[in-house]
Amino acid sequence: MDMEVPIYPTVPLSNGQKIPILGLGLSHQGGYSHSALLYALKNCGIRHIDTAKRYGNEEQVGKAITESGVKREDLWVTTKLWPGDYGYDNAIQACMDSCKRLGLDYLDLYLMHWPDANLLSKSAREARAETWKALEDLYDRGVCRSIGVSNFLIHHLEQLKEDCDMVPHLNQVEYHPFQRPQELVDYCNENNIVFEGYCPLAKGQALTHPSILKLAKLYEKTPAQICVRWSIQNGIVTIPKSTKESRIHENCQVFGFTLADEDMLSLNSLHDGRHVTWDPSNL
Repeated sequence: MDMEVPIYPTVPLSNGQKIPILGLGLSHQGGYSHSALLYALKNCGIRHIDTAKRYGNEEQVGKAITESGVKREDLWVTTKLWPGDYGYDNAIQACMDSCKRLGLDYLDLYLMHWPDANLLSKSAREARAETWKALEDLYDRGVCRSIGVSNFLIHHLEQLKEDCDMVPHLNQVEYHPFQRPQELVDYCNENNIVFEGYCPLAKGQALTHPSILKLAKLYEKTPAQICVRWSIQNGIVTIPKSTKESRIHENCQVFGFTLADEDMLSLNSLHDGRHVTWDPSNL
């Protein structure tokens, strides 16, 4: 246990809000650990929590926030809108319901969870635009301090830019040594969209790769720490998931060292296009 709770660097969004570069990802897969989330908040300095309606744990997250004693203004809470709630009125109601379950008056970031959308008599593009308009209005009302998208590719972002008034503040996408979508990262950077990466350990696949094991030995770090550090050092807001206290603590110990340029290039070269969570070919 650390003697004092660390403060992590932040990344500015285009609207001036600052998101912690390291957060704790939550998921419905693998369950939910209340004690692990409390440990992250109270002992590891985690102030950035990423959840979603789909995960079914918003109410528990709200309880953990209350129990942690951490001030609301010191927290960054992200949740997501599931495609089943797309459409203007549905999206407004779903956001309010998420706030109620979380016990919060506002969200720091609200994301459209997926680009695929199915509204009666409307194309997917029209459905995305109508839903995004709801998020724009929630932003204008202050219910959402920032708004963004998840799993959107360049053509989805281009369509939003053409159809709507606001460019997303953030795009959350799978990002790890085997899946480094640099073209999408570059597009986001050029359009003032913060890029956030999930699954930085490639669901554990990266932890046994020879190159990563070699660097872990060289830096006297764990393979997970090498992967998280690499992601952060590439400028990516990173949200590793874990329900184990020891793993959460381990994933947070990544600010006391820097990977050399040649080692960053070596890790960058591991990209082989594989996805561990989704197949974008149908989006």
